[in-house]
Amino acid sequence: MKLVIMIPCLNEEKTLPLVLKTIPKKIKGIDQIEILLIDDGSTDKTIDVAKDYGVNNFLIHTKNQGLSRSFRHGLNRALEMGADIIVLTEGDNQYPQEKIPELIAPILNGTADTVIGDRQTQTISHFSKQKKFLQKFGTKVLNVAAGTSVPDAISGFRAYTRLAAIQLNPIADYSWATETTIQASHKGHAIAIIPIVTNPKLRESRQFKSSWQHIKRSSVTIVRAIIMYKPYAVFFSLGGILLIIGLIPFVNFLILTFLVKNPFGPHHLQSLLVGTVLLVASFISFTLGVVSDLIRINRSLLEDLLEITKKDYFDKKR
Repeated sequence: MKLVIMIPCLNEEKTLPLVLKTIPKKIKGIDQIEILLIDDGSTDKTIDVAKDYGVNNFLIHTKNQGLSRSFRHGLNRALEMGADIIVLTEGDNQYPQEKIPELIAPILNGTADTVIGDRQTQTISHFSKQKKFLQKFGTKVLNVAAGTSVPDAISGFRAYTRLAAIQLNPIADYSWATETTIQASHKGHAIAIIPIVTNPKLRESRQFKSSWQHIKRSSVTIVRAIIMYKPYAVFFSLGGILLIIGLIPFVNFLILTFLVKNPFGPHHLQSLLVGTVLLVASFISFTLGVVSDLIRINRSLLEDLLEITKKDYFDKKR
């Protein structure tokens, strides 16, 4: 059983030693542990520090491409390395590497495909009240969209089985954690949660300038995922709302026809025009729902073929 621990880094020469020192050297049930460092365009001595601590596997971006692409590329490289289990942590020492054995335990026990470390964000002292509220609200929105009950939607301390990693197809350039949580749910992965306590904060986050920027980008990812996996729910709901609103002027007109001698006043005609536009929009929305659902089915079939192709490719690389 081979474990590959992925560590995305961007100028982490000061904090990386703390990460590498605390990664377990032996774990019960694991025959081999390898570290894969993903350097996302660092301009300091991150790579040299990693080599000094015995890291031999590197994936290097000559230009910064962001955490989401680092995750996507790292996942593929870990699979090429023959990983049976993949763990993701970060180079800023936010996560407790000592918890890796507990993180992968549900996978070793055969009870989970994906495991997420719950940072218990409401207890993190350096998180402001606003950030705690936004984290809680954002997680609730994601759980509704994904049909999950994950307490910490954007935690980057995760573990995946080989098959779960193969089945994931992240495409977003931001919010990989949000996107892959939704994908894992729709792929039918068994998701386990383990509580963790984060290490003291050593630097500010580089992923986003403010919580509002994070919400904006994450919202785009969530909406895109909902449309990808539940297009009928989105477009049929929108179409139903437009249909009801569009019918109101016509119902009102029929009532006036029986109660008023002259229902053809300019105001009523304008209402009928607006109602007609809304009914047309409703029809378009229903049509988009049908077309999008057909595309969803086609994409699902293509993902099944992609899974077979990836399995064959990565198995040959082992």
